[in-house]
Amino acid sequence: MKWTKIRIKTTTQAEDIIISSLYDLGLEGAQIEDKVPLTAWEKEQMFVDILPETGEDDGVAYLSFFVEEDASDEIDIILENVKRELEELSSFLDIGEGTIEVGETEDLDWINNWKQYFHQFYIDDILVVPSWETVSPGETARLILHIDPGTAFGTGMHETTQLCIRGLRKYITPHTRMLDVGTGSGILSVLALMMGAKYAVGTDLDPCAVEAVAENCCANGIDRKRFLLHIGNIITDAKLQEEVGYGCWDIVTANILADVLVPLTPVIAKCLVPGGVYITSGIIEDKEGIVTEAILQAGLEVTEVAYQGEWVGITARKP
Repeated sequence: MKWTKIRIKTTTQAEDIIISSLYDLGLEGAQIEDKVPLTAWEKEQMFVDILPETGEDDGVAYLSFFVEEDASDEIDIILENVKRELEELSSFLDIGEGTIEVGETEDLDWINNWKQYFHQFYIDDILVVPSWETVSPGETARLILHIDPGTAFGTGMHETTQLCIRGLRKYITPHTRMLDVGTGSGILSVLALMMGAKYAVGTDLDPCAVEAVAENCCANGIDRKRFLLHIGNIITDAKLQEEVGYGCWDIVTANILADVLVPLTPVIAKCLVPGGVYITSGIIEDKEGIVTEAILQAGLEVTEVAYQGEWVGITARKP
C-alpha cells in the first residue's frame, strides 16, 4: 500500500503539543525523528538491538504522519488544516521552522529501512553476518553466524545479547541441554549449538519468533531436530512448564527485562539440573539488585556479574 507522508520540521520541545494538536485533526501514529538521548527507562522498555547513531541533540525534530492513498484526494484540505494549526501554535510556542514536506512511501520501506543500520560485525572472535552481506575472502573468525532478526529480537548488536553469549561460551559442552527463554531470533540457541551443545529448546511469547528461528537455523546449517521452539508464557502456563520439563536443563538463558526475570527465576530454578547454570541479562543497571534478590530467593547462587554499557548480566548456579 502507498501512503502520502507529511513531514514537519520543528523543535524537540514542541513535539508533544504538535502531535496532540494534529491528532485532533485526525492524523495519528506520528513517527518522531530527533537526537534526544534515550533515558534508561526508555531503553529498557524498547529493548531493541539495532539503533542508529544519532549524534548530539541539536533540538531539531521531524514529525511524520501518513495518509492512506485512498484519502489522498483530501490531502490539500489536510495540509491547509495542518498549516493553520502550526500557525496558531507558533503564536505562543517555538515550533522552529515549522516547514512541511509532502512525499510518498510504501509499507515495504518501513519493513526494510532498518537494514541500513545492521552490517556484519564481531563479538570477540564471532563474526555476525546478515543475509544481504557476504563474508570477506580470507575471513578468519572462529565462528561465522548468519543472522536475520526480521521482527524478532536478537542480532547480537545489543549489549545484553553479547553478555549472554560471553557467559554461554564458558559452559557449553557436547552434552549441554539448553533452555532459552525469550528466544526471539534464536541467536543464543543457534550459537550454543554451533559451539557444540547437544540440544536446545526455546520459548517465546511472540509468534514472529517461529519464522525467525526457522530461517536462522537454516542459514547456519542447524538441524531443526536439535532446536525445538514453544510459543507461550512459561511463567504462567503450567502445561508449557511440563512440556519443557523440570530438572533437566544444564543451561538456561533468559535475555529479558528485569521485571520479567523476577517472576521467571523461580520457574527456571525448577527447570535446572543440580549444578545447572542460569545466564541472565536484559537488566538495566539500577535493577541489578531486584534480579539478584530473585535469584537468591529461588535458591540459586550468584557466580558472576558482568557489565557492558548500562546493562548487567548475572550468572547463577543451582546447588
